[in-house]
Amino acid sequence: MKIKDGYLLREVAGSNIVVPIGEGAMDFSGVITLNDVGAFIWKSLEEDTTEAELVKKILAEYDIDEETAKSDVKEYIGSLRKADLIAD
Repeated sequence: MKIKDGYLLREVAGSNIVVPIGEGAMDFSGVITLNDVGAFIWKSLEEDTTEAELVKKILAEYDIDEETAKSDVKEYIGSLRKADLIAD
């Protein structure tokens, strides 16, 4: 799975903002602001990856237990799917 084409992550005034471009701008009317962990996951999803790989990357980067990482990744991916931002 990966982020659909048409969306870029940009840092604007110290905030991580998802910017729709091209067709994405036509399909999406809003702004997504991500915290640092959300931006880390987003960047990881710019290339094809799995939930298990995301959990491993988070465990290597942050001081968090595996169960919490799994739960948080699952919830985050669910939010991205609901917003139709993930391509499988």
